[in-house]
Amino acid sequence: MKVIFLEDVPNVARAGEIREVADGHGRNFLIPKKLAVLASSPTVNTIEIQRRIRAKEEATLATEMLGLANQLEGKEVILKAKVGAKDRLYGSVTSADIASELEKAAGLVIDKRKIELAEPIRQLGSYEVAIRLAKDIVSKIKVNVIEQEIEREAKKTEKEAKKTEKEAKKTGKEAKKTEKEAKKTGKEAKKTKESKETKKETMETEGEIKETKEEIE
Repeated sequence: MKVIFLEDVPNVARAGEIREVADGHGRNFLIPKKLAVLASSPTVNTIEIQRRIRAKEEATLATEMLGLANQLEGKEVILKAKVGAKDRLYGSVTSADIASELEKAAGLVIDKRKIELAEPIRQLGSYEVAIRLAKDIVSKIKVNVIEQEIEREAKKTEKEAKKTEKEAKKTGKEAKKTEKEAKKTGKEAKKTKESKETKKETMETEGEIKETKEEIE
């Protein structure tokens, strides 16, 4: 029995192909399951047209995939992540993260399911990741996972802020000490001035006494 396959049947034929099959297999399985039809003339013409259209579409798609594969090959993607002890990430980098970064950084739209990542990345480092665009079309990209700079800068800024605060407190203490010493110096100056004025008054009084004494004599 000669039939035209309407669907791909693994290890037997692809859709659109005409094959000779056992009568029982054709009548009891392929035809009832609508996987194939008898290769009559009208059917052959219809299926042949469909096969040619499909072949053309597949060829166009393959060309597009090859072009995309060339764009992807050797591409480097940098992902920033928050890091804990021993360079382990808070969370992980997934296929979705890689696909998102590819689109954002290079404008390449890739289905995350085509990114062959055995398991999410959980540590800083450089990784080679395969992207299978089609059965026989595979590109490899480099994924670099680095520490999020904002986090590092935040820690540095926080440390500097604490240092500045400490210095400000120290400066405040010194200012209070200087103010205290200034007040003390002021008091001593005032006391010295009063002492000088008292001495002057004493000298004036002694002069007056002397003059009076002379007049009496």
